[in-house]
Amino acid sequence: MFHHITVLKEEAVEGLHIQPGGIYVDCTLGGAGHSSLIASKLGPGGLLIALDQDETALANAAKVLAPYEDRVHTVKSNFREIEEVLQGIPQALREGKPQVDGILFDLGVSSPQLDEADRGFSYNHDAELDMRMDRTTELTAKVIVNEWTPERIARILFEYGEEKFSRRIASVIEAARAKRTIETTGELVELIKEGIPAAARRTGPHPAKRSFQALRIAVNDELGAFEEALEQSIRCLAPGGRVAVITFHSLEDRICKQTFAKYVEKCTCPPDFPICVCQKSGVLKLVNRKPIVPSREELETNQRARSSKLRIAEKY
Repeated sequence: MFHHITVLKEEAVEGLHIQPGGIYVDCTLGGAGHSSLIASKLGPGGLLIALDQDETALANAAKVLAPYEDRVHTVKSNFREIEEVLQGIPQALREGKPQVDGILFDLGVSSPQLDEADRGFSYNHDAELDMRMDRTTELTAKVIVNEWTPERIARILFEYGEEKFSRRIASVIEAARAKRTIETTGELVELIKEGIPAAARRTGPHPAKRSFQALRIAVNDELGAFEEALEQSIRCLAPGGRVAVITFHSLEDRICKQTFAKYVEKCTCPPDFPICVCQKSGVLKLVNRKPIVPSREELETNQRARSSKLRIAEKY
């Protein structure tokens, strides 16, 4: 069954304040969980534009969203191209530029990508080292593991996976690939284990989890794509429009927090002024000052939710 991680789904969609007849964008179609909920609230006069670079997700979404086909437009695209995509959809344009009522990002990986062996995302299944969201791109985990310098490998493991044994793991990988090409996820898992001290392997999550996350982020340039897409999204929002972002990684959340902060211009008047005279209103206002996190009930049924955070901002 193709399903999507439903972390904070209802909170995110509610945060967009869906209006019947409005135009909304789901930048991360995935299993179509968010998209189907948005489409159900739009009414026949509305439009949902849903993006995904994964052919499997798009094929599944066509079935899931069939009841709303009159109001859904799916596009095979990386969300870093959101502005270009919207330029090609007349309904999304106002005075010649993209202006939509809400944009959603759910940066969690779809469950099938994590669980289906042939995608190479999972450390629990032996498969070819791939990890591409879009299988038409050239960079794979196999290329990184076998061709990048150990210093560069160590850096991405540390920065994207917060793996404290990154240098040891990179050193083990370098020694192994000197003998033969590292082909599969199973081979890589064993090398990662070899690079982590036995005592550290006995506690916490799977020893390969952090490294596999880091490789996935690097293969798909997830952080760069998200930063570009969020900047474009703010430009593409109509006045009063909202952007909602669910993150699962501290670096993603930092990008979201800092980008929002850049556009939330703060009043510079002295605190004893009775009214604001500086007129620094900014571009965005935060809907929730602190990120929304999963409830205890959700964590009990979905452990993948534990690191998720939801931030929402509205355009003035």
